[in-house]
Amino acid sequence: MHTREDQLKAFDRLLTIMDELREQCPWDKKQTMQTLRHLTIEETYELGDAILDNDLEEVKKELGDLLLHIIFYAKIGSETKDFDIADVANSICDKLIDRHPHIYGDVVVNDELDVQRNWENLKLKEGKKSVLEGVPKSLPALVKANRIQDKVAGVGFDWEAPEQVFEKLQEELAEFQEEVKAGDQDKIEAEFGDVLFSMINYARFLDVNPENALERTNKKFIKRFQYLESKAKENNKSLKDMTLAEMDVFWEEAKKL
Repeated sequence: MHTREDQLKAFDRLLTIMDELREQCPWDKKQTMQTLRHLTIEETYELGDAILDNDLEEVKKELGDLLLHIIFYAKIGSETKDFDIADVANSICDKLIDRHPHIYGDVVVNDELDVQRNWENLKLKEGKKSVLEGVPKSLPALVKANRIQDKVAGVGFDWEAPEQVFEKLQEELAEFQEEVKAGDQDKIEAEFGDVLFSMINYARFLDVNPENALERTNKKFIKRFQYLESKAKENNKSLKDMTLAEMDVFWEEAKKL
């Protein structure tokens, strides 16, 4: 691993390159925070993919891409004299110190749950009207549900045991089935949302990240289906012309692989 001095030199090198690109590259000179936004979101998802694949070499590269974006935003901020990278770094340093009074103060905590509760309470003392203010509106619904539940649990609004959450899930499933039988599409959608919300809550109690779990299943399904496609092609068959029973043979093979 590199020394702190080497790390600081690498960071300074990146700052220098960013200055040069902003001054000399036609593409880099044209960028604004607005034009970079969607690219930053894309890079974040690419990092998420690399983490799920446990591809550490790719994680390193994607972290570099994200770091570049942070430096880019800070560079633009310095040009408008609103903030620079020192302000960005000092801002998060100040926040971390303020939010960790059990490290930098005299507060005593027993476990990570105490830390989480203190974190949310400190945010309210800083002037936030709701613990849910920190949940971005543009988050995907599944991720947002998980963050909402984390936030409210941080101030004590939570179930006491996983069994209670599972009972609630069963209750929501029963209500969903009732609406399916009734055939009211609007109520079906509403109850389905409740089922998903309860599933996500139950996952939290089991220490399962629902986003990661679902993406693992997505990847598994893609691999198996692509195996099915390749086997059909080997046998000069089209999936459209195959029966479900024929396809299931290859599907079971894919599961064993």
